[in-house]
Amino acid sequence: MSAVDDRCNLFTPGVSAALAAGAAQARGAALRAGSDAKSLKAMEQEARGRAMYIDCRSPQVSSAAARVQNAFAGYQRVQRMVYRGDLTEWRADRGVGRTARWRLSQSADFGSNRMIFGLAGREGASALVAVASFSDKQTPYSARLVMRDGSRTMGPYIDPRTRQPLSRKIPPASATRSYMAEARSGAEDELLPKGYASGWAFRFPAQAAQALSELDPREAVAVEFMFPGERARVAYVEVGDFAAGRAFLQVASQ
Repeated sequence: MSAVDDRCNLFTPGVSAALAAGAAQARGAALRAGSDAKSLKAMEQEARGRAMYIDCRSPQVSSAAARVQNAFAGYQRVQRMVYRGDLTEWRADRGVGRTARWRLSQSADFGSNRMIFGLAGREGASALVAVASFSDKQTPYSARLVMRDGSRTMGPYIDPRTRQPLSRKIPPASATRSYMAEARSGAEDELLPKGYASGWAFRFPAQAAQALSELDPREAVAVEFMFPGERARVAYVEVGDFAAGRAFLQVASQ
């Protein structure tokens, strides 16, 4: 239906965003179930090709559009969603308020430390952020987000036959790209991991969020926290349905 909407302009931006969220979630589920990424891409292109010959004023299109509109009426009232992956989950919250909140988040323990990673902000705005608390109270001077470079690889570095830890779903260094945090600050109380009184927040550039949404949901990314005189401490994040959660948030902004 998204392909038909692109051709016929059937829906408001909010409904189109909801369709995009559903499509992203369906793609993630298909990949985790064993579907081939190339086959899914071919199916999408075939659907868009068929849509080019659709009569936008036909009764069939009108009936399908009405069903989508009715479904959206209920969907737009949903404020929170949980997107479960193979090993962890993303939690989405599209409520708005003046205090900072996690709008799309995933938690990770690494060593004796804890991190929350995702989209955070207030009044509907959001940025890609990592908030980490360290048990030894040390202060990282920077952070780096490392992920597969889609321009230099043919697909994710994973073995679908086995259940691998997230640390094994990162490609070799020669196939990665990284984004340095563009800002560091003390974390706001509302964004801290539960049970922690303090932590550090690192904001990553906007293009990092877009690059993350384009990855395969079965792979992982790494957040490296850098300290003076020692090796980086690394937390891993499952890509999962980040793209679907991000699209879910965009419904509220339309």
